[in-house]
Amino acid sequence: MYKIAVLGDYDSIYGFATLGLDTFPVSTREEAGEKLHQLTLGDYGIVYVTEALAEELKHEIEKYQELAVPAIIQIPGISGNTGAGVEGVKKSVEQAVGSDIIFGNE
Repeated sequence: MYKIAVLGDYDSIYGFATLGLDTFPVSTREEAGEKLHQLTLGDYGIVYVTEALAEELKHEIEKYQELAVPAIIQIPGISGNTGAGVEGVKKSVEQAVGSDIIFGNE
């Protein structure tokens, strides 16, 4: 069975541990890139990454976008919601089904 990981700054992700998710707080871009690589090689089916960190790791995340597992999904952090997470999910759905499934929200 796959596990779920959450990667980001401590303040943004510590609450996810109460839900039983594995949290990985990071403080530098280098540390985050290394940890993301380790998580993609492990038993994780989903890796949540804070939007701010995902922006810093954009090129690293792109390397793993074609893999079925793990799914790398952006989530808002304490700095707020940039909309990048929703946009990423929307693009993934468009690729999977061949069209935009969200109507009237543009």
